[in-house]
Amino acid sequence: MKAKIYVTLKKGVLDPQGKAILSSLNHLGIAGVEDVRVGKYMELALGDIGKDEAARRLDDACRRLLANTVIEDYRIEIGE
Repeated sequence: MKAKIYVTLKKGVLDPQGKAILSSLNHLGIAGVEDVRVGKYMELALGDIGKDEAARRLDDACRRLLANTVIEDYRIEIGE
């Protein structure tokens, strides 16, 4: 079983890396991009555990380690 975790800054939190990328895109002449928000993407290979247990463990991991829940949101996708 595999899981994907997306960690993104909460709305309203300043994203200097996103602003730097947006500025660079503009300098490169790549038009049409109005905003950039940078986040983290993680893939985890899980052992033989049930989907509910995997969700519980991953939620715990996100809250305790993988995301700073003060400024970041996270989303978990569990595959087959």
